[in-house]
Amino acid sequence: MSRQPEVLWAQRSDRIYLTISIPDAKDVNVKADPTGLFSFSATGPNSEAFSFSLEFFDSIKPEVGKLKTGLRTITCSIYKEKTAWWSHLLKSKEKPAPYIKVDWNKWCDEDDESELSSEDEDDEVDEEDESSDDGMLCKIYFNMSCFYIKSCMV
Repeated sequence: MSRQPEVLWAQRSDRIYLTISIPDAKDVNVKADPTGLFSFSATGPNSEAFSFSLEFFDSIKPEVGKLKTGLRTITCSIYKEKTAWWSHLLKSKEKPAPYIKVDWNKWCDEDDESELSSEDEDDEVDEEDESSDDGMLCKIYFNMSCFYIKSCMV
């Protein structure tokens, strides 16, 4: 049986950021569908299985997303199909699962977004706690609905 990892989220008008807390994650598998269905699975320490599925508030562009795997977290940048602020992350209006929380470190209010440069936004995924990664960086890109590993440096 798998567990749900802690998932932190933040948004901009054009994208969603997900930070998934799993130290030493292996076998990361992410599937994204343009309709907004997102599923994640990975193996953590002691071969413990982690997984979750989300149905986003609106449609996404899975072909242009980014994923970064670090020593402690996996960070996803998921682009929205339409540039707009979502009132909440999930399509369901019910309270989200307790493992999904707001990422206040990346959060930006709709009014403050114009103050951020586009370079700052692109670096959100790339600079996520580089010091804790001890040089390990595995970049994973995805093609339409599935991620694949492009290059890995250890």
